[in-house]
Amino acid sequence: MSLGPQYLHTFYIPVMGTGFTIDAPLKVAPYGISSVISLVDDFLMERIREYYCGIFREQFIPIKADDPDCRARRITEYLNFVHRHVQRKFNHLRSQDFEHGSEIHKYFQFLPDTSKIKQLYQRMISVTRQAERQELEDQLRNAMRVGSIDVNIMTKLDTPARTAGTTAIMDDHSSALAALRGFAQSQLNSAIVFSAGVNQRLYSYAAEFKDFYADSVGQARKKIILKVKDFRSALTQGKFLAKKGLWVSAFRVESGLNCGGHAFGGQGSLLGPVLEEFKNKRTLLVDTLKGIYQKAIKNLTDQDAGQCPSTTIQVQGGIGTAEEDTFLREYYKVDSTGWATPFLFCPEVSNLDDETLQSLIQADAQDIVLSGTSPLGIPFHTLTTSSAEREKRRRVQAGEQGIDCVKGLLRLNNEFGRFLCPASKAYQKLKFEALQRADLSEESRELAVRLLQEKDCICHQLGNGVMKKYGLSIQGPANVQVCPGPDGTHFTRIVTLQEMVDHIYGRNNILQRPRPHMFVYELGLNIDFLKAAVALVCKKCTIHVEVNEFQKIFRNLLAGIDYYCDLLDKGIWIPSNPDEIRAELDRMSEVLRVFEQKHLLPAS
Repeated sequence: MSLGPQYLHTFYIPVMGTGFTIDAPLKVAPYGISSVISLVDDFLMERIREYYCGIFREQFIPIKADDPDCRARRITEYLNFVHRHVQRKFNHLRSQDFEHGSEIHKYFQFLPDTSKIKQLYQRMISVTRQAERQELEDQLRNAMRVGSIDVNIMTKLDTPARTAGTTAIMDDHSSALAALRGFAQSQLNSAIVFSAGVNQRLYSYAAEFKDFYADSVGQARKKIILKVKDFRSALTQGKFLAKKGLWVSAFRVESGLNCGGHAFGGQGSLLGPVLEEFKNKRTLLVDTLKGIYQKAIKNLTDQDAGQCPSTTIQVQGGIGTAEEDTFLREYYKVDSTGWATPFLFCPEVSNLDDETLQSLIQADAQDIVLSGTSPLGIPFHTLTTSSAEREKRRRVQAGEQGIDCVKGLLRLNNEFGRFLCPASKAYQKLKFEALQRADLSEESRELAVRLLQEKDCICHQLGNGVMKKYGLSIQGPANVQVCPGPDGTHFTRIVTLQEMVDHIYGRNNILQRPRPHMFVYELGLNIDFLKAAVALVCKKCTIHVEVNEFQKIFRNLLAGIDYYCDLLDKGIWIPSNPDEIRAELDRMSEVLRVFEQKHLLPAS
C-alpha cells in the first residue's frame, strides 16, 4: 500500500508575534504538525534556550551581546537546540508500543480521517492476528514524519549594524541578513518564510548559502516560502529568486486584513478572487519560474538543473471552521492552510500569560481592533484590553512621551539623524517638538500627535507573554502586547491540542458564538478600512493608501462581491447558510454604493 504524501497534516501553524510560537515546534513537531518561529528577537531566543536547558538539564553557554556575530549565532544555537530536542522526542514517540493512551496513538489520532496513513492506523487497531498487526505497526512507524520547524523573517525589519565605536555599517550584519545567516548555518532541514514585502538584498544574500540550492532530484535542505498578497507579487518575487538559482517551494497567500498582527490591506483585493487567479494560473506560474530557474542553474554550474523542485500553494488568514478549510483546499486546490489566532486559545501550543489569555477569551468585537500601534506604520491588529494597551493609555493621559526602547529591533526611522524606533521616548520627544514647530492647523497637529501616541513597543512586549508564562524575569517594561486576528472574538474558551485539531478536521466544533463566513468577514474589514482611509484624507493626514487608489479599492470590492455571488449562483460554493451570506453580500454592496455617492464621486 503506497501511503503517498497524503498522510501529512493539511494545516500548519503560522508565525504569531515574536513569542507566541517561539517554542511551538517543541510541542507539535513530534506529532507531525508544522509551525513557524519568528527570527526577529534573538534576545528572547537566548532566554528561552536558557529556560529549556534548565528543563532538559543541559548545559547553557550564553552568547553575549558583544560576542562576534552574536545575533546569527544565537539564532543558529536556538534552532539547533529545538531541532535536537524535537528529534529526541519524535524518536521516543515512534519507538513506543501501540498501547491505549500512548503518545504514538496520539500521533495518528491527530491525522485527518481522509489520509491513507490514518486509514491504515484504523485498520491496525482493529486487527487481532499478531503477525498481521505487527506488519501494520511497522508500516506505520516507517511512514511517520516529524513536522517542519520553519522560520519567518519580516523582510523590512532590517536594521543596520555598525562596527563597535565607529559609524561604519557592516552590510552582512544587518538584522535580516544576520537572521538569514543564523538559519542557513543551522542543522534544520526546513523552510524560511519571507514576509512583509520584497528585500532584494536579503534575497540575494540567500544565494550565498549552498543549502538553499536543490540537488539533482529537486531537494534542498533549506527551502524558501514567500508570503504574498496576490499572483503578481508571487510571479515577480519568484522570478527574482529563480534568476539566482533559488526555487520557491511554496507561495503562502495571506488575507490582507483578516489576519493577526500587521495587516496589509492592499487595494481591496479579496482572498477568493486572489485564490481563483492562483488556481487558474498555477501551471503558468510554475512553468515560467521553471524556465528561468533552469537557465540560471545552467549558467551557475554549467550543468542541467536536473529534476525541478515542487511548488505548493498555501493560504492563511481568518480561517475558522472546517467547512471553510475544506472549501479552500477542494475548490481552490490549495495544498495546505494556516491556522493562527485559534491556537492562541491553546496553551499546549502558544504562549500567553494567564491574565492576557483571559482578556482574550473575554474579548468582543470592539476589543480587537486595527490600530496604529506598530512603529512600522503598518495597521496592526491588537487587543485593546491587554496590559500593554492599558499602560499606553495611562502614559498618554499622564502626558508621557514614548516607551523605553529595550531591544532596539525596530530602530528603522532615521528622521532625526540617527536610527530610532517611533515608539521610543527618544523619538517621540523629538517628533513632538517638531510637530509643535510645524506649520499645521491645530486639528492636523492634534491628529498627528494622537497617531504618534498610538505607537507602542511590539518587539519587546510581544515576547513578554512567554516570559510571564514561564516565570522568567523581564528587563524593561513587563506589559504584554498581543496581536490576535479579528476572528479571535469568536473563540471563547481554552482548548486542548486534540480539540483544536479535531475542530480543524471537522470532528468537533469549538465555536460558541455566531460567526460570519471568513469571506464575508474579510469583505467587511475592507469596507471599514476604506471608510477609515477616506476619513483620514478628509482630515488632511497621511494615510495607508493614496487618494487616487480609493476608486480602485471600491471597484475591487464590488467585483469581489459579484465573484462571491457568482460562486453561490453556480452552486460552486455551497456553505451551510447560503441565504444569510447572500443577504449580507447584497447589504454590503448597497453600503459601498451609498458610500461612493457620498465620498468618491465628484460633487454635481
